[in-house]
Amino acid sequence: MPVKNIDKLIETSLSRISEIEKKMWQNDYDDALLSQYHAEFQQLEQLKALQGDDRRHEFVIVIPVADRPQHLQSCVRSLLNLCKAFTYGGYSKNKYSKVSVIIADDSKEHFNIAKHKSIAAECNLQGLSTLYFGPDDQLDQVALLSKSSKNILSKIIGNYSSEAFYHKGPSITRNITYLELNKISCSTGNVLFYFVDSDQEFRIKISTSNGDKNIYGCNYLYYLDQIFTRTTAKILTGKVVGDPPVSPSVMAGNFLEDVISFLHRIAEFNPNLPCQFHQKRPQDSNEASYHDMAALFGFTPSLESFQYQCSIKGEHNNARCFTHFTSKLSRFFYGEHPTRKTYYRHEDILNSVQAARTVYTGNYIFKPELLKYFIPFAPLKLRMAGPVLGRIIKSELKEQFVSANLPLLHKRTVRDSGQSEFRPGIFSNTVHIDLSGEFERQFYGDVMLFSMEKFITQGYPQQTISESQVLHILDSTHIRLLQQYNGKRLEISSKLALLKSLNQDKTNWWANISNYAEGNEYLKLFISNIEYNFGENALGYKLINSAENKKIIFESMIESITSYAEASLAWQDELTKSCFQN
Repeated sequence: MPVKNIDKLIETSLSRISEIEKKMWQNDYDDALLSQYHAEFQQLEQLKALQGDDRRHEFVIVIPVADRPQHLQSCVRSLLNLCKAFTYGGYSKNKYSKVSVIIADDSKEHFNIAKHKSIAAECNLQGLSTLYFGPDDQLDQVALLSKSSKNILSKIIGNYSSEAFYHKGPSITRNITYLELNKISCSTGNVLFYFVDSDQEFRIKISTSNGDKNIYGCNYLYYLDQIFTRTTAKILTGKVVGDPPVSPSVMAGNFLEDVISFLHRIAEFNPNLPCQFHQKRPQDSNEASYHDMAALFGFTPSLESFQYQCSIKGEHNNARCFTHFTSKLSRFFYGEHPTRKTYYRHEDILNSVQAARTVYTGNYIFKPELLKYFIPFAPLKLRMAGPVLGRIIKSELKEQFVSANLPLLHKRTVRDSGQSEFRPGIFSNTVHIDLSGEFERQFYGDVMLFSMEKFITQGYPQQTISESQVLHILDSTHIRLLQQYNGKRLEISSKLALLKSLNQDKTNWWANISNYAEGNEYLKLFISNIEYNFGENALGYKLINSAENKKIIFESMIESITSYAEASLAWQDELTKSCFQN
């Protein structure tokens, strides 16, 4: 077929895609339109193959994982389904031509390592080229580093023995994987590196008149190629839909508000009448409605409670809804949010590109030249590493650092257990779910982030800041945030007292009738865990209020901050050497 005819056919196909896309988001979701959308993109890819000389970007998708085979399985299955739905880059010789995967494993348990390897092998059989980059491979990569630079590079990749080379943390795992990606960048031209978390999927969450749906409604790879081709972007970050990306340690106040609202409302209904909680969930314009301290990040705090949307299918009554809702309450401590989900809000993807300042480390894409921007302060294992990285990148790249409307589906828990498989800083036993480790990581991550904003106003990291200046900024930020955290604790205590009184009120139908004992026990367990983590004797608050603990953590933070420039130079030198060696 003549090239001119193909060009016209491609133009027609793109026009049809645009029309279908508009119709898809004008009204309630329609399965038929989604099938047409997929089919038209598949047709486009066939035309691209006939056109020949496809110079679009290749994608290396990196999935860091630690002891999460169920999450990993769901993540790679969604990627395979995405490739089948849209066929970006085409499929030939039994594989997808422009998409490959690296599974970067930080697991401790041998049986999970074996499962992760099996998942990688299955991906290869399904036509998705997948490299398993496990602990042994990572050790080999680290062993190639120059002996003279290993000490300073430990500020980036840690200093773990081969006997305990696991649970190093996602930031260190990403940084070590950067070394592997550097080998790829030295031999491959038009490639983009795409990092996603193992508890995410390549789908979007939408709210319809028939309930929530998770769909393959976004052609991520196609639009990312367009953005990096048409703009000056060097790094792009997306966001998430579904479960919030933040720790439950900073969501308890708002969630308690929603639980209290649910109980007030359901108490008014006859338990034996049909369920009254199937309203369509409204699209929320407040991006951080789940965050107790949203104002810290420039968002307007949410002042209203969010109504629970029952997910039970078929006929059922209010009593069953009560038990179903309360059974979900403990999932909150693993990061799931039963009331404040985030939904996809459609807008033209290319027009959605805008300047960014925060990297969401579960969804970011960059050109190979940006491997120099390792995840900073990784050995500290603090939360908020992405926002800290984003502030540093923003100070240097300006408008070349962007965000776009390309969210991934975030699912904190697995369906069978209602828990996350592994999550650092969260420990559970037969009595309680302990958030204290994650709580501490969240608080000092916030201290690092808001201190970093002040460092950057003083020229950091391009200019050196004295140790005394660093200490002064860290200390003043610590004082301000500690007031915020302790103030929020008082609000949580007040809401917890109200929730207890509701649960103890014998006039509420679920408190008196043995038929509702199961739901009541779930509610009591939730109250117990809230009190354990946010009450008077909560370990997390003791840790962040401890002067001795602060001193120890500050010493590590100061050392990391003041050595960043030296570590960065050594890192860039190592990347250059590695390319020449290959």
